[in-house]
Amino acid sequence: MSVTSEQLSSTGLLRLVTAGSVDDGKSTLIGRLLYDSKQIMVDQLQHIEETSLRRGDGYVNLALLTDGLRAEREQGITIDVAYRSFVTPRRRFQLADAPGHVQYTRNMVTGASTADLAIILLDARKGVVEQTRRHSYIAAILDIPHVVVAVNKMDLVGFSEERFREIQAELQDASTRLGLKDVRAIPMSALRGDNVVDGSEAMPWYEGPTLLEHLENVELAGDRNLDDRRLAVQWVIRPISEEHHDYRGYAGQVAGGTWRAGDEVVVLPSGGRSRVLAVETTDGPLDAAVPPMSVTIRLEDDLDVGRGDMLADPERAPLVARELEATLCWMSERPLLPGTRVVVEHTTRTVRGIVAEIRSAVDIHTLEDVPSPAQLQLNDIARVSLRLAEPLVVDPYAANRATGAFILIDEAGNDTVGAGMVVRAS
Repeated sequence: MSVTSEQLSSTGLLRLVTAGSVDDGKSTLIGRLLYDSKQIMVDQLQHIEETSLRRGDGYVNLALLTDGLRAEREQGITIDVAYRSFVTPRRRFQLADAPGHVQYTRNMVTGASTADLAIILLDARKGVVEQTRRHSYIAAILDIPHVVVAVNKMDLVGFSEERFREIQAELQDASTRLGLKDVRAIPMSALRGDNVVDGSEAMPWYEGPTLLEHLENVELAGDRNLDDRRLAVQWVIRPISEEHHDYRGYAGQVAGGTWRAGDEVVVLPSGGRSRVLAVETTDGPLDAAVPPMSVTIRLEDDLDVGRGDMLADPERAPLVARELEATLCWMSERPLLPGTRVVVEHTTRTVRGIVAEIRSAVDIHTLEDVPSPAQLQLNDIARVSLRLAEPLVVDPYAANRATGAFILIDEAGNDTVGAGMVVRAS
């Protein structure tokens, strides 16, 4: 079976994350996107109309579509990550609606960790504020390939082109400093629907795409690492009958490269070598497999391969490391102290480790580094050193998000307490 062009370019699904400050209109924007792209059922619309009337909003409050938790509706804020899917004729979307408040930094990191594109909202009256820079910083450290800055509430600045250009200049400066790659600013009014799904007659000076047009057409093929072959073994498939007594396959999700029969392969951390005999799915053999396809790899030789091992290109192999330097978002109410023992979960492999050193922490308000803090508090982002009891097979996060990311788990309570990105390894 041939791999399809959609699978090769991975354009079928776009993962989005949204973030914005209080009252920037994020929930309204998402509601407008769903409403104008006809993603709302009749009974849903009737419900928000009735709720809007009961609340005395004076209009159909589309924010009610996304502020799903009762506490969110009552407070008028987003406090948790909510995942929603929708489909247009051109593309499928999975949207992570993340809270924007500084005390929910861990929630945004969670929602943004798998995103292909971030939508960062700002109020045209306020321009680039502290939270805009903070959300941009998180998008940068998570290496989100594409960013859209939704310059909202343009109706409240008279749809001024001059004001939009001022904000564009501010964004350019911040994006350059943070190292964001592909940033596009779109002027809009989520409340009125200008430039969300449909174009705006009020802003004839803007000649770019609407938000939905941009989301439907953003190119994702170049975001995947197609140079370095990586597959973390999730499951070893053994014979299920005497007829298939010699069958052995290694199932997992392709994390990098293009896999074909005949490719040389190294099994890490053991170092055993073989060649790919076949690349298969439940539908049969494939000509090629690319990220993020889930496949089974069969090898020509009978090697000792188990869950947690990494299959890779021996000429472009990842690092087998016992020490990691990483950017870490601390997610626990309990402070992190140097010397804390943790469990490190990376791809399909789990090892014990110790946080040997906290090198620096980011002042989330100023984005300046604070060297050698005594401890990390909930939502802190820091540079740390980890020592591992057993080796992990990693890449720097900047080279491969799938093989450069990990989580930390508390040994005692089995809670996820941190999310990390490998900077370097040895």
